[in-house]
Amino acid sequence: MTQETTTKVTIAGASSETSNLHQSVNVQTGMDSQALGNSTSPQVAPSVAPEQTLIFELSSPGRVAYSLPECDVPRQHADTLIPREMLRSEAAALPEVFEVDVIRHYTALSRRNFGVDNGFYPLGSCTMKYNPKINEDVARYNGFAKIHPYQHESSLQGALELLHTLQNDLAGLTGMDAVTLQPAAGAHGEWTGLMMIRAYHESRGELRTKVIVPDSSHGTNPASATVAGFETVTIPSRTDGLVDLDALRAAVGSDTAALMLTNPNTLGLFEKDIQEIASIVHEAGGLLYYDGANSNAIMGITRPGDMGFDVVHLNLHKTMSTPHGGGGPGAGPVGVKSRLIPFLPKPMVVQNDQGMYALDYEGDQSIGRVKAYYGNFGILVRAYAYIRTYGPEGLRRVSECAVLNANYMMARLAPHYEIPYPGVCKHEFVMSGRGLKQYGVRTLDVAKRLLDFGYHPPTIYFPLNVEECIMIEPTETESKETLDGFIDTMIRIAKEAEETPELVLNAPYGTPVTRLDETTAARKPVLNCACS
Repeated sequence: MTQETTTKVTIAGASSETSNLHQSVNVQTGMDSQALGNSTSPQVAPSVAPEQTLIFELSSPGRVAYSLPECDVPRQHADTLIPREMLRSEAAALPEVFEVDVIRHYTALSRRNFGVDNGFYPLGSCTMKYNPKINEDVARYNGFAKIHPYQHESSLQGALELLHTLQNDLAGLTGMDAVTLQPAAGAHGEWTGLMMIRAYHESRGELRTKVIVPDSSHGTNPASATVAGFETVTIPSRTDGLVDLDALRAAVGSDTAALMLTNPNTLGLFEKDIQEIASIVHEAGGLLYYDGANSNAIMGITRPGDMGFDVVHLNLHKTMSTPHGGGGPGAGPVGVKSRLIPFLPKPMVVQNDQGMYALDYEGDQSIGRVKAYYGNFGILVRAYAYIRTYGPEGLRRVSECAVLNANYMMARLAPHYEIPYPGVCKHEFVMSGRGLKQYGVRTLDVAKRLLDFGYHPPTIYFPLNVEECIMIEPTETESKETLDGFIDTMIRIAKEAEETPELVLNAPYGTPVTRLDETTAARKPVLNCACS
C-alpha cells in the first residue's frame, strides 16, 4: 500500500484535499495507480466533475432556442381571455439561450444522475432492480403508446385485455379476489386500501378509528392512515425483530380498523406468527392490510391472501421492475378479498358474455375514482411484460435469488459490521454501524465514503428501531461479482474507520460537491437562485 497523498484544489466552492484537477483523483486512498486501474479493485471516483454552470448564468439577451410558425388563427390580446389582475406586468425572467446550450446543459446534468443502468443501487426496502429493456420495447408498441383514454372501448380491446389479464395475474399472485390498477404509487395504494377499509366498517355501522402499525413499519403506513382519517397506534417489536403478540393483543379493540404489516418486515425478517396475528386482528373485528413493498421475497412461495390478509397493495415499480424514482412514475395496484370488492374504485375492467372488454362504472358502494383515467398505463404494460416473461416458475426463482443474494451479503459482512438480528433473512437485511462510533465514525460517514467508489449508499437510519442502521437490499438482478465488489468496499471502509478515521470523516472526495455542512443546510436552507 502506497503512502497517502494530499494536495489541494477547490471543487464547487468546497475545499478538499486532492491531486491535479485534470488528473485521476487519488485522494488519501492508500492505493497506487496500478491498483486504481484494475477493474477488480475498489476504486475512488475517476475524476472530479467541473463546477456546473446554472442555465441562468448562460443567458444572454436576444438568444432563442425555438422558432414558432406564423399564427394561423385570429389574434386576441391576452386580457380578453384572462382577467387583467392575473396577467404579468412584465415578462417572466426566463433564461435566454440557444438550443445547443439547452441540450448541453441538461445532458450534463443528466450524467450526474445515478440509476440502475449505471451502477449497483442497494437501497433497502426500495427494490432497485434492473429494468429489462424488453419491457420498454413493449410499452412503446403503437397500440399501447399512441392510444387515448377517451377512445371508444371497441377500439381499445387490446389495451383493456392487457389490463384485465394483469388484474387477474396480480390477484392470483397475491391470493386476492379482485384487484384495482388505478393507484399511481405505493403510498397511493395504501391510502386507497385504507379508504376501502373505512368504507367497509362504515357500511356495517361501525365507527373504527385506529390503525395499528409496528415500530419497524414504513413511514408511509402511519402517514397514509392519517390522510385516510385514522389515528395511528404503534406497537413495539420483540427483541427478535418480530411483532410482539402481547402488545398487539393489548392494542386491538372495538375501535381497531386495521393492522398494517409488511411480511417480510422492514428488518428483512419473516413474521412466522402471521396466522396468529391475523386471528388476533380478525377476532377484534379489524382487517389485516399487507404493505407489498417487500413482495420481492415471496413471489411464487407464499401469498398474502393465504396468510390471512384482507387487503394488499403491490409496488409494480419495485417488484415488477418498472422504472421508478427519477426513472418514471409508479403503480400501486390494490387487491382485496371478496367482502371488500363492492368498495373498489371504479371503473374496473370486465369481460362481458360476448368476450368483449369494457369499463364497469356500476356500484354505489365504491369509494370512487382515485386516479385519472385507468392508472399509469405505460407502467402497467411494463409490469405485464415482466410477469409474462418470467411466468410462475420464473417469478419464484426471482424471489429465491433475491433472498440468496441478501443472505450471502449479510454472511460476508457480519464479521465487520454488527448484525442486530442474526439468522436467515429474506430479501434484505439490516446492519448497525454503532461499532464504528468508538473511532468517531458514524453510518452517515460510511455512506459518504461509498460515493468515492461509485456506489449509491444503502438506506441508512431506517428502520428507526436500529441504532446507526444500514439497510441493504441487493435484489436478484446483481451478479456475484457485483455483490463482492460492494462487500469488499464496505469491508475496506470499516478498516479505514479503524485505522484512518479522518479519511472516512472527510469523504466524499471525488463528487461534484464534497462534504456539506448539513446542520447549516437544514437550519438555513437556500431554496432559490438569485442571478444577476
